[in-house]
Amino acid sequence: MNNKTILVVADPQNDFCDIPENELPVAPESAASGKLQPLARPALPVAGGDADMKRLAALVSRMRSKIDAIYVTLDSHHPVDIAHPSWWCNAKGESPAPFTTITAEDLRKGIWRTRDPALQAHSVAYTQALEATGRYQLVVWPEHCLIGSWGHNVHSAVKNSFDQWARERLKQVNYIFKGTNPKTEHYSAIRAEVPDSSDPSTLLNVALLERVVEADTVLLAGEALSHCVANTVRDIANNIGEPSIKKLVLLKDCASSVPGFEKFGDDFVAELTRRGMRTATSTELRI
Repeated sequence: MNNKTILVVADPQNDFCDIPENELPVAPESAASGKLQPLARPALPVAGGDADMKRLAALVSRMRSKIDAIYVTLDSHHPVDIAHPSWWCNAKGESPAPFTTITAEDLRKGIWRTRDPALQAHSVAYTQALEATGRYQLVVWPEHCLIGSWGHNVHSAVKNSFDQWARERLKQVNYIFKGTNPKTEHYSAIRAEVPDSSDPSTLLNVALLERVVEADTVLLAGEALSHCVANTVRDIANNIGEPSIKKLVLLKDCASSVPGFEKFGDDFVAELTRRGMRTATSTELRI
């Protein structure tokens, strides 16, 4: 009997890829003038992300007859979000710079507060709950993966390989939107960092977990290794039982960490390989 192989990809989106300048979309008027001006640039590029996604696309194209299902998460945000600058301000009314860490203690001291006073109590409780998980403190990111934007789109090479797979296998790529609830962060494909009981989209993704349990091999890739890949894989591992972790295979040349957060990615790989996750490069992988 053939093994069932699925591919789970976290956030293979333009905003997370360091796409070369000459591959960015350009304004038509600039093309006509000969002075090319990009229409958009990645908002939160991960060093190596573009190359990661091109390697992933090559793998999907090479092994599409052996991949039985593809699940893809899409980070999907509004401009006003608990992890975006416009949510917060200091006593002078200034928003925090991107990559600022905001702690529950900062809120207690009044260093930061919510620009909308009605969100203050929730945000205090949120930072406390987030820190209690022991995973992360709240980091303010540049606005990224805004719904409907170029940055929200899937990297073109990956998208083309997914479409090619779908046509040949007569199947649908399963896209999973996460992050649409502005009151919580949602790195993992499995659940939000602090689930909102009133919003099912933030709760445990039982359907995806069931597909993982049914599979014999689960290939893992995406951006960024330090955050969305790490949390997705940890949550999968914590919900499928330790003996099943051996079915997980991280494509280590198809995922990179956010600059400055490399230790998060390294710690995740060390932890999960210790628990049984395997690793492989996209070129050495054999199914």
